[in-house]
Amino acid sequence: MKPLIGISCCVKQFGVFGMPNHAASNTYIRATDLVVGGVAVLVPANGAMADIPTLVSRLDGLILTGSRSNVEPARYEGPPHAEGTPEDHERDGVTLPLIRAAVAAGVPVLAICRGMQEMNVALGGSLHQRLQDLPDRIDHSTPMSPHPRVRTGKSHGVRIAAGTWLHRLAGRTEIGVNSLHNQGVDRLAPTLVADAVAPDGTVEAVHAVTPGFAVGVQWHPEYDWERDEVSRQIFVAFGQAVAARLAGPARLSAAD
Repeated sequence: MKPLIGISCCVKQFGVFGMPNHAASNTYIRATDLVVGGVAVLVPANGAMADIPTLVSRLDGLILTGSRSNVEPARYEGPPHAEGTPEDHERDGVTLPLIRAAVAAGVPVLAICRGMQEMNVALGGSLHQRLQDLPDRIDHSTPMSPHPRVRTGKSHGVRIAAGTWLHRLAGRTEIGVNSLHNQGVDRLAPTLVADAVAPDGTVEAVHAVTPGFAVGVQWHPEYDWERDEVSRQIFVAFGQAVAARLAGPARLSAAD
């Protein structure tokens, strides 16, 4: 049987009456189906109603998705967001405790964009709310173009630390990535290691110091895994960690 891969949802308004729905982009489903080789299970953003122990006991892997919404600043003792900044309190109420429980249980975690920010906050770190407002930082936000290849194309390079999981995966110390975010890591969580940084010093990839596999990337490999080998290998590595955990007691970690 195929492994069950949890994919975090956002609360989004759909339809003529703006009814709240739990949604995740098809890009994550396709990567799960076609690269990871798992069955996608959408994890609703139902806040305090989420049964975290049940989710952790049933899921074989967890993908934390990107989103337009930002992590609520109160979660990391930050100042309030500027008026109009999108938040998703119900998603925060699920993903943050779910990350902590999954990492503790050794469930493989792949955190993408907002997901990496969530992982940093869940494990004790903090965030910059708008990188583009900071001195000496580049604008990491989404290019406002109607063309998908422009919005999701490579935007800048990242420097990869030698010997890290990403270095072993990519086979080199610099790669190009897309960039579609406003928030970014400020204080790195104590159990996370920065594996790659942007030219302006923004943390772009991390792994958790844990026996299990828990990694995060600030960019979106789900957009271009069909044409970019590094993006594809990120999902392959996650799938291998899931398979290794299911195969026996030995766990494949990002440090291996």
